[in-house]
Amino acid sequence: MCPGVVSCADILAMAARDAVVLTGGPYWKVPNGRKDGRISNAIDSLDLPFPTASLSELHQSFTQRGLSMKDLVALSGGHTLGFSHCSSFQNRIHNFNEKTIIDPSLDRSFAERLREVCPMHNKEHGAGAYFDTTPTVFDNSYFKLLIQGKSILSSDQALLSSNKTKALVTKFATCQEEFYAAFVKSMIRMSRISGNGTEIRLDCGVPN
Repeated sequence: MCPGVVSCADILAMAARDAVVLTGGPYWKVPNGRKDGRISNAIDSLDLPFPTASLSELHQSFTQRGLSMKDLVALSGGHTLGFSHCSSFQNRIHNFNEKTIIDPSLDRSFAERLREVCPMHNKEHGAGAYFDTTPTVFDNSYFKLLIQGKSILSSDQALLSSNKTKALVTKFATCQEEFYAAFVKSMIRMSRISGNGTEIRLDCGVPN
């Protein structure tokens, strides 16, 4: 990182930090000096974990980027903000497998509410559900609901499939300050992942 030099990528990282702060979350200093890339391909997004990812798939994705299992759980807590479209969790509420329609790890009444919002042949563009009950507040509600079987995504539920990650989920659900501290460290660690940047743009809308 280059002190005193702010790239367009840095500005995006600062915007993410400010969004967390404005919703009641922790503050951290964003390391600057990332280099901006010259090429952006939609296909590159396929390298990111899918909402149906298993814990082993999540682990592999994070490990190859130099991130730990603790980073995985802490950064998943970012789901305390935001919304998920039906397509991201249809697999859990309709035809889950040959034995059951609904994912048995889901709280039954919660699953039924999701099925009402997202029927089998949903045609409503934009239909979906918030990740937790306080979608505009950065808190630890996501972890509390996860323990109750009220998580939205399969990749969220996967965090309970190992003793190590389950213990972290429980810790963060119990103590919001522990979550905040871990989230800040993980965000800073993630910000140091080196990409394919080649320059610091003079104009964010145009490569140099």
